[in-house]
Amino acid sequence: MALRDRRHNQEEKVLDVDASMQGSLCFKDPVNLRINGKFEGVLETRGNLTISDTALVIARIIGDNITISGHVKGEILAKDKISLLSPALVEGTIKTSKLVIAEGAKFEGTCHMLEDVLTVEDLAKYLEVDSNSILDWASSGKVPAYKDGDRWKFQRTKIDEWVASGAIK
Repeated sequence: MALRDRRHNQEEKVLDVDASMQGSLCFKDPVNLRINGKFEGVLETRGNLTISDTALVIARIIGDNITISGHVKGEILAKDKISLLSPALVEGTIKTSKLVIAEGAKFEGTCHMLEDVLTVEDLAKYLEVDSNSILDWASSGKVPAYKDGDRWKFQRTKIDEWVASGAIK
């Protein structure tokens, strides 16, 4: 019975958008979001984002798990995984540690898949803090970081361990 209740609660958190929208859409709590229409702007979500085959999205997208079968133009940053399913057409930049491209899906652009390394800006978004705080923490050695040339880099696994240890509040 408890398992059925959990599945029912998870299903209740589905947000199905079948409209034309423009602007910024930001979810702080995990949600299962499905875009069926047109969206332009910035889309920040936690949980699962699905862009259906009827969707046209021109945006900067940040999410956990992103599944695309529609048309997307812009920058996509996934904390966990991006899946491109047929007949997806993605034009732009992808940053993720896991990428699946199914037969029939098309991708034109650049993809960054290095060991799940974050930049200052990526880490600021990941931790939901100001970039200047990240720079201060890196310079003082408060956060696990290393320099690549003149840029600070952060390994997500070490950041997750650091956060779990209670170093950041």
